Amino acid sequence: MMGTDYPENHLPDDDGVSFLSGVTSTLIQADITFGNLEGVLMDGGEPRKECEDSEMCYLFRSPSRYARYLREAGFDVMSLANNHSRDFGEEGRAASMAALASTGIHHSGREGDVAIWDVLGHRVALIAFATTVGSHSLLEIEPAAERVRELASVHDIVLVSFHGGAEGLEATHIPFTEEMAYGELRGHVVRFSRAMIEAGAHLVIGHGPHVPRAMELHRNRLIAYSLGNFATYYGISVGSIRGLAPILLADIDPDGNFLRGRIVSAQQIRPSGPTLDPKQAAYRLIRQLTEEDFDGGGFTFYDDGTFLPRTPGDP
Repeated sequence: MMGTDYPENHLPDDDGVSFLSGVTSTLIQADITFGNLEGVLMDGGEPRKECEDSEMCYLFRSPSRYARYLREAGFDVMSLANNHSRDFGEEGRAASMAALASTGIHHSGREGDVAIWDVLGHRVALIAFATTVGSHSLLEIEPAAERVRELASVHDIVLVSFHGGAEGLEATHIPFTEEMAYGELRGHVVRFSRAMIEAGAHLVIGHGPHVPRAMELHRNRLIAYSLGNFATYYGISVGSIRGLAPILLADIDPDGNFLRGRIVSAQQIRPSGPTLDPKQAAYRLIRQLTEEDFDGGGFTFYDDGTFLPRTPGDP
């Protein structure tokens, strides 16, 4: 969320032109670069979300021209399945879809909306899930799995993203049960993610808790349960570990098997955008959580941020 102009102007001083410049060199190197877009890309319009407590409720609206900054930073596909994608109703999400499409960025989120495109001769599909109204439902696991099975039957690579799980500083560890946030059911993220892999997904990427979480290999395919926050100019806190901005690089083979990965650590220090972190705080936290929640998750970790599938004899 690169800044909002609602209800007041909270946009970067240079209109967001350089907000992602500190991480662009990393983002543009991937064959597919994915992100989750919080809020809407929309010029004007009235909000549809009703807030009982204005101090605990945010509405995010960035100008539609900001889609160009996402494209220039390297993004190929975005999720529009989250609790802010409808801040301005379905009209706002439709505006986001149009703004992204105008720059060549693919999108998924609204029920029925699946990103489909070709990458290096492979037919790719990405489907984004959330617990919010009008999105592919994270809460209905079997229908979600059936949709992924259908996609896997006719696509070479199927990517799944989800916006779920509890939120906040106490949400780093995965509880392995249904989770709640602000009185709302936010899904059983482990059961969901593993079911998507078993249905044919090649990679599952989570976001929503606002803090990093663990990773695991399931059937030799990668699940990242939360990549935390990334680039948030205004609004929610980016203090402490909420300011960590990990970038996950993952190599998979044509069958979806995980080959190798690396966490490029960045951090948010307002008013700047994400900035590379030589201390690797995001990587160190994800590594720790993976060791604690999944007994290492099936990985061997190295000090430079790299991790590989664990093989017999690895420490």
